[in-house]
Amino acid sequence: MERRTFLRALTVGLLAAPLAVEAQPSTTIPRIGLLADATPWEFLRLELRDLGYVEGKSIALEERSSQGRDERFPDLASDLVRLNANIIVTWGTPATLAAKRATATIPIVMASAGDPVRSGLVSSLAHPGGNVTGLTVLGPGLAAKRLELLKDAVPNMSRVAFLWNPANPDQKSSFDEVQAASRALGVTLHSVEARTREELEQALAAMKQSRPSALLMTADGVHHRYIGQIVSFTLETRLPTMHQLKEAVDRGGLMSYGASLPDLGRRAAHYVDKILKGAKPADLPVEQPTKFELVINLKTAKALGLTIPQSLLLRADEVIQ
Repeated sequence: MERRTFLRALTVGLLAAPLAVEAQPSTTIPRIGLLADATPWEFLRLELRDLGYVEGKSIALEERSSQGRDERFPDLASDLVRLNANIIVTWGTPATLAAKRATATIPIVMASAGDPVRSGLVSSLAHPGGNVTGLTVLGPGLAAKRLELLKDAVPNMSRVAFLWNPANPDQKSSFDEVQAASRALGVTLHSVEARTREELEQALAAMKQSRPSALLMTADGVHHRYIGQIVSFTLETRLPTMHQLKEAVDRGGLMSYGASLPDLGRRAAHYVDKILKGAKPADLPVEQPTKFELVINLKTAKALGLTIPQSLLLRADEVIQ
C-alpha cells in the first residue's frame, strides 16, 4: 500500500508540475523603461505591437514621468536602473542625460533629442559609441528656420519673444541661432526664460505687459506640459506663435514646423526591437528626420486677425481650416 501511494503521489506531482509552471507569471520578459515628462507613448506602443510584442506577455513597459519638474529625472532614471530595465527609452535631452548619468551599461534609446553630439550624449551621429543611440529632432538647427517662417506669416513683425528653458541643454544653442537670425531679419529679439510652471506663469504675465509682435517656442517638455495654458494666452492676447510641435497647432496654436512626434515614437520602437535582438547601441547610428512638417491653423489666424500669405499656405504640409 505504501509503494502504491508513493507512485500515485509521484504521478500526480509530475502531471501537476507543468501546470504549476504555466500558472506562474513570466519573469524573463524584457523590461523597457520609459522616461519623459508628459509625452504620450502610444505610438511607440503601437509600433511595438506591430513588431509582434505583446505588452504584459512578451514585453513589459515601466513608465516614469517628471510631471513638469526636470529635477526629478535623476531619481526616476535611477529607479529604472534599480528595476533592472533591459532598455531605457527617453524623450528629450534632460531625460536622456539623466539616464546616461544613471547607467553606463543599460542601452538607452532617445526617442527625441535636440543635438545629442553638442550635449555630450553621443560621440557622433554615425558612430554613437557608449550606450546611447536613437533619434534627433535637430531642434536647434531649425530654430532660425522657424523664425523665418514666422516672419513670412507676420510680415510687420518687429519684436519677437523667444520662450526657452535655460535649464535644458538644447535650448542655449536654439537661443544663439535665433539671436543671429533675428539680427539678419531686422527683428528685435526678446528673451523669455522659464524653467518651471511658476516661471512660465511669470513669463506670460510679463509678455502681456511688453506686448511683443509674435512668439517663438521650442519643444521643451516643461513648457509643453502646459501648452493648453500657453495657447489660451496667445489667443487671448492675439499673439501669433510659431511652435515646434504640430500637437500645439492641433490645440489652437497658429503654426508649427518640425519633426513628427508619432514618427519619432514609431522609429524608437525599431531601435528597441534591434537591441532586444542583439544589436549594440554603439553600432546603431543616430537617425535624423527625413521630413519636417509645416502646419498652419487658419481658424486661429482668423481669430488673430491675421492673413496668411498664399505663398506660405502652398508650402504647408497641412492646413487646419
